[in-house]
Parts: sequence; structure tokens; C-alpha cells
Amino acid sequence: MIKKTGFYILLISLVLYCSGPFLWQLITSLKPDVELTTIPPIFPEHPAVMHYMSIFEGHPFFRIILNSAVVSSSTTVLSLIIGSLAAFGLAKLRIRYKTLILGFVLSVSMFPPIATVSPLYIIIRALGLRDTWWALIMTYTTFSLPLTIWILTNFFREIPNEIYLAARVDGCTTFQAFYKIMLPLSAPGFYSTAILVFIFSWNEFLFALTFTSTQVSRTIPVGIAMFPGLHEIPWGDIAAASIVVTIPLILLVFLFHRRIIEGLTAGAVKG
Repeated sequence: MIKKTGFYILLISLVLYCSGPFLWQLITSLKPDVELTTIPPIFPEHPAVMHYMSIFEGHPFFRIILNSAVVSSSTTVLSLIIGSLAAFGLAKLRIRYKTLILGFVLSVSMFPPIATVSPLYIIIRALGLRDTWWALIMTYTTFSLPLTIWILTNFFREIPNEIYLAARVDGCTTFQAFYKIMLPLSAPGFYSTAILVFIFSWNEFLFALTFTSTQVSRTIPVGIAMFPGLHEIPWGDIAAASIVVTIPLILLVFLFHRRIIEGLTAGAVKG
């Protein structure tokens, strides 16, 4: 009984610790301006939605949400298309040095973003893509591919080779066996990979700050960072905006949390 009680106390403490920043932002977003910098009270005495109205009336909030939605969705689609083809080849086709190739792919994700931002900026500017959606889509796709290839390679490996060989014997070409047989069987891997790539693209800040300069292509993290004015910081608006853009991600994670765990642990246990 004592162990069970201790377990639940530890579990509740952990949940509160992890959700603390989100709850604090939620409380801040509901406080009127006069209560923002005063403690106590911790909770608002007169909850108000003025900050939620302000972010849509005083800022191009719809535009930056649209930019993030287009960039994140396009990155996810491109990563899945390119990554699934590469993962299928590494998992099922006769290719030499597969382990070495996978190690090289993984090494791409180990570069600290700050070390790559300068050369990438020169390339983006030379291509004339600065302050466009494509600058972010191309960059995010590059950094999402290692994760995509690794997760999908594990999923393709879990599918018995006999299924792939049977498709070839029945007359399918390699590509037909890929999209008619292997893709439907690896659907859980696609769900989990898509969610992880989408969340990464939705939250990325450094490249978005460097490669965008106007609201035409500015995404949510940079858009919120631009809220402060010359003489004031609108903490209430920033908190409200953070809550609004976080809710879709929380819903996605709750809806597909089993798929995410399957994707992260695929191949970890051999039956």
C-alpha cells in the first residue's frame, strides 16, 4: 500500500513538473495586465480572454499559423516520400555497406544547428530562396531525413522477407512491391514518423529566424518572438499565443501516442 501510494505521488509530481511550464503559460494568458507581474495571486482573480483576442487583432497571427502549417506539412510529406524510398532500399534490397550508410545518415543529425546555419544561409541566399517557404522546407527536410530513414528502416525490416519475395514472384516490380505491399504493412511507422517530423518543423526556431525576414514566410516561433515592442513585453499575448499553437500538437500526441512509441521502439525487442 505504501509503495502504491508513493508511486502515485511520484507519478503526480512528475506530471506536474513536466506540465508546469504549460500550466504557467495558461494561467498567465488568463490574467489581466494589472495582475501579470504581481504574486500573489498565482491564479487570476478576474480571468479574461483579452490576450487571446489581442493576438489575432494586433498581430498577423493567422498568417504565421498558415506559414507554419504549409512548411510543416510540406516537410512531412517530402521527408516521408524520400525517406521511405531510402529506408525500403536499405531494408530489403541488396545494397553493400548498409550499416555504414545508416551510420553516415545518422551522423547528419549530430551536427549542431548553429554550426550549419552560416553555410546554409549562403546557399539559400545564392539560390534566391531567402524569405520563402522553400528555404525552410528544404532545410527541415534535410534534418528530418535521418530520423525518417532510421524509423522506417526498422519498420521495413520487421516485415518478413517472404512477403516481399512473394510479391516479386507474382510479377510485381521492385517499385510495385514497395508501394502496393510494403507501404500498407508499414503504416504504423508512417504515422509515428509523420507526427515526429511535423512537431520538429512546427517548433523549429533558429533556421526560421535566420532564413525569414517578413511575415510572408515567418513561422510561429519567430512570429511570437517578434511580439515585444520597443518599450514593453506583452507577456499576456505571448502566453496566449503559446497556448494556441501548442494545443494542436498536444491533441496530435494524445491521439497518436501509441504510434509514436511504436515508432521509437521499433526493432528494439526481437520476438
